[in-house]
Amino acid sequence: MSEYIDAEFGPIDTPPVITTGLRGWIEEAGALLKLAVPLIFTQLAQMAIMTTDIIMLGRLSSTALAAATLGNIIFFFAWLLGLGPASAVSPMIAQLIGARPGDRAGVRHITRMGLWAVLLVSLPLMSLLWFTRPLLIALDQRADLAMAAGTFTAALCFGLPASLGYQVLRSFATALGKPTAPLIVMISAIGFNAFGDYTLIFGHFGFPRLGIIGSGTASALSFTFMFLCTLGVIHIMPSLRKYRILRRFWRPRWFELNEVFRLGMPLGLTTIFEAMMFNSATLMMGTFGAVTLAAHQIAINVPSITFMVPLGLGMAATVRVGLASGRNDYRSVRRSGFSAMLIGGCFMASMAMAIYAFAPQIAGLYLRASERNTAVILQAAAFLHVAALFQLADGQQVVMAMSLRGLKDARVPMLLAAGSYWLVGFPLCLGLGFGLGLKGMGIWYGLASGLACAAILMTGRFVLLARRRRAWPGAMAQPE
Repeated sequence: MSEYIDAEFGPIDTPPVITTGLRGWIEEAGALLKLAVPLIFTQLAQMAIMTTDIIMLGRLSSTALAAATLGNIIFFFAWLLGLGPASAVSPMIAQLIGARPGDRAGVRHITRMGLWAVLLVSLPLMSLLWFTRPLLIALDQRADLAMAAGTFTAALCFGLPASLGYQVLRSFATALGKPTAPLIVMISAIGFNAFGDYTLIFGHFGFPRLGIIGSGTASALSFTFMFLCTLGVIHIMPSLRKYRILRRFWRPRWFELNEVFRLGMPLGLTTIFEAMMFNSATLMMGTFGAVTLAAHQIAINVPSITFMVPLGLGMAATVRVGLASGRNDYRSVRRSGFSAMLIGGCFMASMAMAIYAFAPQIAGLYLRASERNTAVILQAAAFLHVAALFQLADGQQVVMAMSLRGLKDARVPMLLAAGSYWLVGFPLCLGLGFGLGLKGMGIWYGLASGLACAAILMTGRFVLLARRRRAWPGAMAQPE
């Protein structure tokens, strides 16, 4: 443990667990939760910002809300492509710290090249967002909605570099055991974004009434606020300031930049494969009518909320597995990954039972009880019963996928995700929903099957790699 002491700043916040037996598992679970809890609340705060946007736009008009929803589909696709390089920063730093705890320069180089990477990818992605209108028209969307969505993303796209930059800084802080720093910023951003929406959408405090453009502008400003505030927090905290991440910012580090892209692009595609399957399911639901689509939107929101817990655990597992991998500590790799899996499994099992038992009551929280809404509530409750069944699979696949990130194993999980979601899940959605005439229920069974397949394959991959007694696919390479 002496090598995990910094002479100037004392013990680092991500030390290894060296205890064996049951006590070692308990200590590892504690270390995971210490990292995971702030990460979970950060994800929930991000959902609160999205909910604020929906509420404000809904008050403006249903047309504005629909147009922004379409625009966000295109923006989210671009954002996920850029998120890959940002996501690579955390496992890279974790493995480096595991191998060389005092290597501040190495941490700085990785973080700096992570910021370089998001700047490089942001320019073409922003250009893509300028083509939102023709893209949506090509997807057979209404021309008026496509036009409004295009103006929305034209304002929103200017916040893309800052949003991705925030994710790099968040990965940097998390890998060093300081996940509370980005959480504080995200909570502050809830109020900033709400004020911006209220001011710019409706034209308060002397500002013009910009409508849907005001929403996009407010979001772009919120992304910039988050990035700058996180930089400020990093500068204030001695344990993070010592890395001087902006020192010699314009000096390239080609080895680290190459690794950020080599690891990051498959990570981004892995997330896209899952997200686009769910987006495709939403588009398919629209063909069955307004009742089915509304029920789907209600039902999908519930597992989206519960998903934040295993997602936070998975992010923590990326760091803990990465630290152990950097030390070539095979036992700790397994213990970190399986601890996250067990904690996430227990939580998702409890959520599955609650959702299944109270599905009608949960659906009823979203709509006022009326004869007109009864059909939506009943169908949403039926979808929630399926959601309860795939809770364990959903939690398992994300925890295992992100544990594999800690090993820098990105390409094979990308292929496993592609196969699970697009060779199993999506065809079953089509076959059951349209071929067998099960409609919405068939699509939900397809989604559940894709998640179950991903959970099995990702778990198998982690078990296989964690048993190896030689270097993993992403074992930390050294720059020449």
